[in-house]
Amino acid sequence: MDIIKVFGMNVKFYRNSLGISQEQLAERCGLHRTYISAIERFRRSIALENIQRIASALGVDAYMLLMEDHRKD
Repeated sequence: MDIIKVFGMNVKFYRNSLGISQEQLAERCGLHRTYISAIERFRRSIALENIQRIASALGVDAYMLLMEDHRKD
């Protein structure tokens, strides 16, 4: 399991489920759009604090962003 890839895929899945852009997600969690983009492209490791901020902005529990094979694509 590549946790960076799992996390990035989950962020993108939940963001798309909400129908919001990377910029809108970034605004909701107080991060920069390029940071969200880097996460979704698996180019960024992420601090626990930011995992929680993103999860809250997406309306999911933080652990859901770290689980693989739970999404219904």
